[in-house]
This record gives sequence, structure tokens and C-alpha cells, in this order.
Amino acid sequence: MDFGLRDKVAIVTGSGRGIGAATARSLGREGARVVVTDINPDTTQATVKALQGEGMQAIGVVADITRKDEVERLVETAAKTWGSVHILVNNAGFPRDNYITKMSDDDWDKVIEVTLKGAFLCCRAVMPYMMAQKWGRIINIASRAYLGNPGQANYSAGKAGVLGLTRALSLESGKFNITVNAIAPGFIKTELVESLPHYEKIAAKAIAAMPVPRVGEPEDIADAVTFLASERSGYICGETLHVTGGRYG
Repeated sequence: MDFGLRDKVAIVTGSGRGIGAATARSLGREGARVVVTDINPDTTQATVKALQGEGMQAIGVVADITRKDEVERLVETAAKTWGSVHILVNNAGFPRDNYITKMSDDDWDKVIEVTLKGAFLCCRAVMPYMMAQKWGRIINIASRAYLGNPGQANYSAGKAGVLGLTRALSLESGKFNITVNAIAPGFIKTELVESLPHYEKIAAKAIAAMPVPRVGEPEDIADAVTFLASERSGYICGETLHVTGGRYG
């Protein structure tokens, strides 16, 4: 199936590793020109090198997406290198878990800033390019946690905010042939998740709650992103796709 992504320019935030790196690779395999961006220079460069080694077109931009000037530099670099920006995947985010009575202001602020403000800044920066060319795809990576998880008030609130942002932007941008959708991953085996204390116990509990009895892989999310980024998804807008193995609660 031809997804119509050849030579489209895609920015994937938080793509130094995990879901972001898998997404960059999936888009690159379909012929997209990929901008790998992460706050970590080492992982950014490693992902770029790996993609280029597989024959894909990729560049790396180290950026803090919570800062307006760095986001603008990121988007301008993409446009100057390849002419425009067609696809934005807002993937960057991380948890800092604790119960609300023990959660610090910094734990709240950092998670919300990266998850929600970062997505806002990136969307705002790419929108003029997409509006001018009358084509764009924005895919926001949320989480099943938007339904609420104990010890994740910050993360759950941030991801719920991402869904509100998705709906609002879908209503603003559809007339420009720009679709905005979200993906809510379930339990995905990334490097970060595997490093959690008691990972095996957590994974077993998650699998027991899933109709599809396995842990998700980053590629499961990347494949869904690639479809929503494609020409094949042009009539899907404002939706949240749950990629959770069938788990909702």
C-alpha cells in the first residue's frame, strides 16, 4: 500500500529513542524526510545515524520543545533544509509519578510543560507552513493514562489536555486540509518502561487486563502514526485512536 509519504517532511519530537525513534523509522521507510529531534544530543545523533545507515533521509535537531525560540529554530531548520513541514508528531513526554500529597511543583510543571506546552508550541510553529500548502498531518501521542492512573495526576492531566488540544485544532484546521488526530498508547515496552522497578510484575498485571495478551511494542504505535500521517487517512480528523491491545480501564 502506498501511503503517499515520499518526500513529505516530518518532525517527530522525542525521537531519540522509544516510540519516537520507531516512528521516525516507520515514516522514513515510507520515503518521508525525517527530522529527528530530542533534548538529548547523543540519542538524537544515534537515531539519525541509524536511519541514514538504512538509506533514509534524516537530519537531527537538538531542541527543548518547552522553549519557543528552540521550537521555532527546529521548524525553521526543517523548512530551510527540505522546503516545508508536512507532518508533525508530538511524541515527547515522560512521567514523574507520585501521589498528589507527595508530588512537587517541579514534578507537575515539568510533565505538563513537555507534554502539553511542548505540543502547543510545536503545533503553532508548523501550522503556517501547513496552511500555506493546504496539506498537513498532526499526530499527538497521548496515553491511555488520560483516563486516570493513581500516582499520575500530572501525566494523566497532561495527556487529557493533549486530547483537548487535538479536538480544538481539528476544528480550526480541517478547512485547510490539515488533519489533527491523537493516539492513546497502552502499555508499551520502551527502554524507559523496561527500566521501571518491578517491570516484570507491572507487565504481567497489564497483560492480564488486555484482550490481546501481550505487551505493546514501539512499532505498534509507529505503524498507527504512519497511517494517520498518510494520504489514506485524509477523512479522519479530531479522533483518538487507542492502541492498547483492547484495554481501556
